Amino acid sequence: MIKNHIIYSNFCDWTLTLKKAKDSFIWNEKGQKLIDFTSGWNVTNLGWNNVEVNEAIIKQAKKNTYASMWMNDEIQSKYANELAHALPKPLNLFVRATGGTDANEKAMLLARSLTKRKKIIGFRDTYHGHSFGTISIGYRPEYTLDVAPVVPEFIKVNFPKSSGNAQKDETILEQFTIQLKKLLAAEDIAAVITEAGIISGWGSTFVAPKGYVKTVRNLTQKYGTLLILDEVGTGFSRCGKLFGMEIENVVPDMTTFAKGMSNGAAAIGAVAVSSRFDEKVLTAAKTHSTFGWTPVACAASLKTLQIHKRDRPWEKSLKDGNYLMTELKEQLKSHPKLGEIQGLGMEIGITFVKNNKSKLPDDEFTMKVVTEAYKNGLYMYFGGDGNIQIMPPLTTPKKVLNEGIEILVAAVKSVS
Repeated sequence: MIKNHIIYSNFCDWTLTLKKAKDSFIWNEKGQKLIDFTSGWNVTNLGWNNVEVNEAIIKQAKKNTYASMWMNDEIQSKYANELAHALPKPLNLFVRATGGTDANEKAMLLARSLTKRKKIIGFRDTYHGHSFGTISIGYRPEYTLDVAPVVPEFIKVNFPKSSGNAQKDETILEQFTIQLKKLLAAEDIAAVITEAGIISGWGSTFVAPKGYVKTVRNLTQKYGTLLILDEVGTGFSRCGKLFGMEIENVVPDMTTFAKGMSNGAAAIGAVAVSSRFDEKVLTAAKTHSTFGWTPVACAASLKTLQIHKRDRPWEKSLKDGNYLMTELKEQLKSHPKLGEIQGLGMEIGITFVKNNKSKLPDDEFTMKVVTEAYKNGLYMYFGGDGNIQIMPPLTTPKKVLNEGIEILVAAVKSVS
């Protein structure tokens, strides 16, 4: 779609003109107040237009707004130090980026540079960005036909989706382990890139069986393959921990950040690496960036991180996420279109199907639910495959969450 001289893709089509945004609410061009269940897709985790973050930007803008790639502004060093202390000790060096695509692309460049291997493993129907490298990792082949060929050395395997049954999940994880071991045994894979046990960036919200991330970590270490953990969506308290890696206490070789990093106040991304990436490797990977880590973006990100550490919103995220899933499962359990509800923390997916027998996603029904909820004051986004991804700001009060649940359930029951 083309709107207001701007080109929108089918995946992120234009839906409204934002007139105002504050905390858990947004206002559209008609002045309608909407409860937000998107957070701009895991961006405004601390609520829209967080006052403290905005004030940090204003303060920095009065000092300096830009530092070129061969310079350093003191706010950049201060943020790097604070982020290093929040992460496990090996991850204490940062490649500057402008967003998630940029960060993940740089991580894959670093993997090739360090290992001298060409192949990288990703998972089908995952989203790590929209560069040639990142679309080669997760996009369905039919989505890239017009720009193919993509990177031929990149391998896509099926994500080991949880069944919801602990016993079945053991079998799913065992079969996945066998498959991954065969791929890594040739010792020609530079890296495996994955999120921390959930797909947050595609629209499916599939959750992996418990132990998935540990399994990948153990196998990559055994065969000299790097683990890139994409924390663009799972980081900054979204999944019930400050960082998704803490869920299974796994330390990757690299982790990438963006989205909630600055709470949406400025464009920024990062690749966190350890000192094993020496200057020779970093130079060969060409990781420089003209606009990576501008002083304004670092000021916003520093304040965002400080608020997360001070207020511990990951605890509320875990509690509220469990509450949301429990309520939705209970209130929708008898609906014939309900497929499944699953998630981690406040990263929750509701899938609607054509019928319980076929389990085929019902995109038309799902879009009707989103449209009906919008009319009644709830803003959600349909990501495809019959799934609505629910991602409210983590600061959303319980009363507002309940109002959102009420509108959503009513929408599901009213459309046909």
